[in-house]
Amino acid sequence: MIPLNQNLSTLKRSAIRVYTNLAKEVPGCVMLTIGEPDFDTPEVIKAAAAASLAAGQTHYAPNQGTATLRKAVADYETGRGHTVTPEQVLVTVGATHALFTALLGILNPGEEVIVPTPGFGLYETIATIAGAKTVRLDVTKTGFQITKEALNAAISPKTKAIILNSPCNPTGVVLNAESMANVKAAVLGKPIFVISDNVYSQLSDGNCPDLSLDPELSDQLILCQSFSKPYAMTGWRIGYLTCPDYVMDRLLLLSAAEIAAVPTFVQEACVAALQTDPSPMRDTYAKRRAYITARLRGMGLSFPEPEGAFYVFVDIRQFGMDSAEFCTRMIREAAVAAVPGSCFGSEGYIRLSYCCSDADLETGMNRMEKFIKTL
Repeated sequence: MIPLNQNLSTLKRSAIRVYTNLAKEVPGCVMLTIGEPDFDTPEVIKAAAAASLAAGQTHYAPNQGTATLRKAVADYETGRGHTVTPEQVLVTVGATHALFTALLGILNPGEEVIVPTPGFGLYETIATIAGAKTVRLDVTKTGFQITKEALNAAISPKTKAIILNSPCNPTGVVLNAESMANVKAAVLGKPIFVISDNVYSQLSDGNCPDLSLDPELSDQLILCQSFSKPYAMTGWRIGYLTCPDYVMDRLLLLSAAEIAAVPTFVQEACVAALQTDPSPMRDTYAKRRAYITARLRGMGLSFPEPEGAFYVFVDIRQFGMDSAEFCTRMIREAAVAAVPGSCFGSEGYIRLSYCCSDADLETGMNRMEKFIKTL
């Protein structure tokens, strides 16, 4: 057997997919696992892609993205207070590719990246592939916010970046102004990047502090964004990153080597997406959030208060089992699927996604309530 890249030896398949597949083995199981909007992509976006295809836009796009989309992104970001030029925009295959490009582009073997935990497991996967180390910043004991003391204790001479995801996957928690101020104070003027994973920023209640809007951090900040969540475009696989010019000079070369370019006609659809109002979907998620949180409280369960995205991170420590056992049993005994908190670095919790139909959500809560009563 020929040895492979040793950095891949510890990688594991996403537990989100593992438990989704396990749920598929149970007929009629309600899947509250994957964070995928149940809405169809808006017609205006699909029409833009169809028009682009009809116009023959089926050839290679520039490595960095079409001029039209990069300008549209720059206008959108600048309009919300994050001033960037089209030259500082890189079109990517979703936020996943944006994160891979950003982290592989800045991390050297042995360097460290700080991840507030619970957090999305992909961050640690990418850092591992890069030969870097993930430093988990446990926020479960600090109200799911970043304190100055905990952050300063996590920073070392090897720290290269901190990743911020707000609203957060898996908790739905929005990092408050104090958390953001603590991050800024800790990294400003130091050789430390802030990676702002903003994929849920348009799915918040509105009060969502954002360091990408702070011009003092512009030379240290890399923003990663996706069209998947706010515009129900998960299958389109497109996103973007923004970064300072000196960083783009290298990241563009890395991205070009990885993917060459994103399909041209898909980029035209994204120009239309940026002119589409996502508030109807956001309002629906807010109603579902109110429903699921009320139901969970009625079951005597606690959780950090979600203010965005479409997740609830439920504390199940009172039941005397780990999160993997809890999720496995709930699938097999109640036909409801959730994701173990251990997948996100925090044992004793489960993640429930409420981006499903109202009927499925009600059925799932009814079944979960019965299951809880048996424990």
